[in-house]
Amino acid sequence: MSEEKTDDGQKTKSERQPYKVRLPGFVTDEELGFGDVITRATATITIRLCGGCQRRATALNRWLVFTGRHAK
Repeated sequence: MSEEKTDDGQKTKSERQPYKVRLPGFVTDEELGFGDVITRATATITIRLCGGCQRRATALNRWLVFTGRHAK
């Protein structure tokens, strides 16, 4: 998170936008988070998911996103 100042000088916290990586041949038009990729990979090799896994996947999704189209 970063801090920004409002017009009256108060600091507010705003969420950073995730980094976007363009993979045109591998990802469809919808965005896919890094946490979702890890979740799918572990589910494919039949590793059970826990509550901590979901929290980590959410944090990774906020950090990095894969997209198949140009980032705006």
